[in-house]
Amino acid sequence: MIIASNIEKSFGPQVLFEDVSFLINKGERVGLVGKNGTGKSTLFKMILGKESIDSGSLTFPKGYRIGALEQHIHFTKPTVLSECIEALPPEKQWDHYKAEIILSGLGFSEQDFQKDPTSFSGGYQVRINLCKALLSDPNMLLLDEPTNYLDILSLRWLKEYLIKWPGEMVLITHDRDFMDKVSTHTLGIHRKQAKKVKGDTIKFYELIIQEEETYELTRKNIENKRKEMQLLVDRFRAKASKATMAQSRLKMMNKMGTMDKLETEKNLGFRFNHLACPGKTIMNVEKLSFSYDGKNNIFSDISFSIGKNDRIAIIGANGKGKSTLLNSLAGELVPTEGKIIQHPSACLGHFGQTNIERLDPQNKVIDEILRSNPSLSLQAAHSICGAMMFDGDMSKKKVNVLSGGERSRVLLGKIISHPTNLLLLDEPTHHLDVESIETLIEELNEYKGALIIVTHSELLLKALAKNLIIFHRGQAEFFRGGYDEFLEKIGWEGQPVSEKKVKTKINKKDARKQRALERQKAQASQD
Repeated sequence: MIIASNIEKSFGPQVLFEDVSFLINKGERVGLVGKNGTGKSTLFKMILGKESIDSGSLTFPKGYRIGALEQHIHFTKPTVLSECIEALPPEKQWDHYKAEIILSGLGFSEQDFQKDPTSFSGGYQVRINLCKALLSDPNMLLLDEPTNYLDILSLRWLKEYLIKWPGEMVLITHDRDFMDKVSTHTLGIHRKQAKKVKGDTIKFYELIIQEEETYELTRKNIENKRKEMQLLVDRFRAKASKATMAQSRLKMMNKMGTMDKLETEKNLGFRFNHLACPGKTIMNVEKLSFSYDGKNNIFSDISFSIGKNDRIAIIGANGKGKSTLLNSLAGELVPTEGKIIQHPSACLGHFGQTNIERLDPQNKVIDEILRSNPSLSLQAAHSICGAMMFDGDMSKKKVNVLSGGERSRVLLGKIISHPTNLLLLDEPTHHLDVESIETLIEELNEYKGALIIVTHSELLLKALAKNLIIFHRGQAEFFRGGYDEFLEKIGWEGQPVSEKKVKTKINKKDARKQRALERQKAQASQD
């Protein structure tokens, strides 16, 4: 367990925490929420002793062990398996099977176990660190964005694994559905304070809204009473017979005190700029195949059409070709075979990881917005910056000093700066906080054009997707239906298909026959 008492922390003029106190009890799995920049990762560093506390205290039981997902990559063993086994407690060094189970769940094959851990991509190296954190068997586990770099199959496995975690846990993730399934409590950092509730993020945010509405109502009532008293004081102060009453009112006003108006919280607030398309179909894809080496196809012979209001999600394990297909639709890759036929009025908006990397590091935020649409007025560009939470001087920040979440918002700003009727989005929620993701989902639902999205978030899939393109079983196929229908009818490889519970009516005569047959079978087995 952890006891935080009256913690305060600042970085120069920026105050993160003011008199923060909370308690994490035995067996609690806590989801830590708050806008980007509110100090979630800083709190983790404080718990780990990697960041100092200005005042207040953090206390732990004697011998309490804390494990964390390390973002820093440092491997010392020759194979993935030996690197992970190293993380086991000394008394459990022979429990190799535990490492194998976790590695398999995180997407490593048996052949991968004996490979050099440095030979894997950055995303898979973070998975190795995640495996080490889970194997270290701490009293408390701190996980900062463990869902990054995980595909949907690994996410589903990790979710079930963490639900059974026996100790305490604090989790930071932008995936609200994942957090709500795993956590028993929600701890939120809001207006430099911390508040903990039993239950999911919805309960937390409902409580915050309710408390702030009550605060504002009380503040207005006090303000109105003070105005009424001030009018009486001003009216009767000069009259000797009423002077005592006036003085009494002044004393009452002083006792009432004042309540400061709550500062307006910055929120993502925008609309996608839609361009109407006269045709019913924006794009036709005919027998599309793609190969990087001309020999081994990433996907083959896939055909589908994109209607002007379609909502299609591309899903599957990492490395199967989801982003490659999206980049082909965007015109950034040339397919090996097949055709992509766009409607003459098609106007695309593409959010891809390569697009984020192409932001000019020396450009200011406002420059990037103007570069995406030179016909924009400076005022319109500043409005877009404001909608993306780059108000005032924030719009003059250079790209090279922006966080991952801020760069994602710049790219979204570039997309909304010009009209579109087809959005191609590759993991647009990476690095965005929970509130920004909620806003994005709302705006995508309101968008009048078509949407093709690559995502591993089951929350987004259930909220947005009407049809799917599935990369599985060695191929890509178009599936008519949403994500729940896919789970029910097909399901992921190696995982059971959901079955509908159908209630069938059996009359008494058939029921008697069924029981008689069961008795006969039981009798025959005894003979």
